[in-house]
Amino acid sequence: MRAAVYHGRRDVRVESVVEPGAPSPDELLIEVLRASICGTDASEWSHGPLQVPLERPHPGSGHRGPVVLGHEFVGRVAAAGERVAGLGPGERVVCGAGVSCGSCEWCRAGRTNLCSAYYTLGLHADGGLAELVRAPARICRAVSDRCSDDAAALAQPLAVALHAVRRSQATAGDSVAVIGVGGIGAFILAAAAARGASPLVAVDIDEERLDTARSLGAGVVIDARSTKTAASLRAATGGEGPEIVIEASGAPESTGVALEAVRRGGRVLQVGLHSSPGQLDLFDATIREIDIVTTNAHVCDQDLPEAVEMLETTDLGSLVIDRVIPLTAVVEEGLQPLAAGTARGKIVVDPAL
Repeated sequence: MRAAVYHGRRDVRVESVVEPGAPSPDELLIEVLRASICGTDASEWSHGPLQVPLERPHPGSGHRGPVVLGHEFVGRVAAAGERVAGLGPGERVVCGAGVSCGSCEWCRAGRTNLCSAYYTLGLHADGGLAELVRAPARICRAVSDRCSDDAAALAQPLAVALHAVRRSQATAGDSVAVIGVGGIGAFILAAAAARGASPLVAVDIDEERLDTARSLGAGVVIDARSTKTAASLRAATGGEGPEIVIEASGAPESTGVALEAVRRGGRVLQVGLHSSPGQLDLFDATIREIDIVTTNAHVCDQDLPEAVEMLETTDLGSLVIDRVIPLTAVVEEGLQPLAAGTARGKIVVDPAL
């Protein structure tokens, strides 16, 4: 079968690989219909290996060496293991991609994303940028005909965004600002809007992304190229600053901007991953009693079903998808524009093309 295989920095090849074989008793063999790619994939391509275990086995998956990318995908069940209940051949499913052990203290507490043996399909084991993929049935959920293949491929990143907004503790009536509204930031904006955040403010440096932010529910948009972001955020929220600022750009300076802009007693949620350590003014944050919170991945049982329902009942998918590309163009039309920051939204891959 064909797959997009990561071999190292700036070395992703669409090549023929061995099919994954029959599923284990608790797995599904999935014929992939669509997969989407994200900033994590682009970072691995441009700066990696950061997470892909090329040199030593991953402690959770045991995988070592080149890996089939793709942790955001939807497909049709081709075969189900003998212990799988509720999902069978022919059903369309989305996959949460994050695999946990189910028995460590974090799993028992319901925080499966912090599992001591956690690994992700498409990063630490073969994923869905391929014609076929095997996945544990417990991290897959059925998706109805109300949701297109293109939109369903977005369930995993939307689940990540829903988990992030849950971590921010945003509720109806809270003033929320999202810095960086491409990719995951757009989903976070939509999730905050669904929770009734008001006013909801979007910050970016790309006019097309800001236009999308308006359509997703942002009442105020700020072009960070032409204004002082922190001052503009305070002005947009009555002078005191937003109650919650979510940093989703990953730009090194943006966390400092978030801390400067948030109101006294407010909360900053860090989503974007920085490529290198930076300095923050924690003296000022301490004096103003700012909560600094982080977020990672999602909790499959909680966030993935909500993501599927949201994609089935809204037009979110059509609002955030930039383009659908063939698997053969995954580098030139997918990873490269994502790494360069020129993609205007989610890029979806059709493995059949």
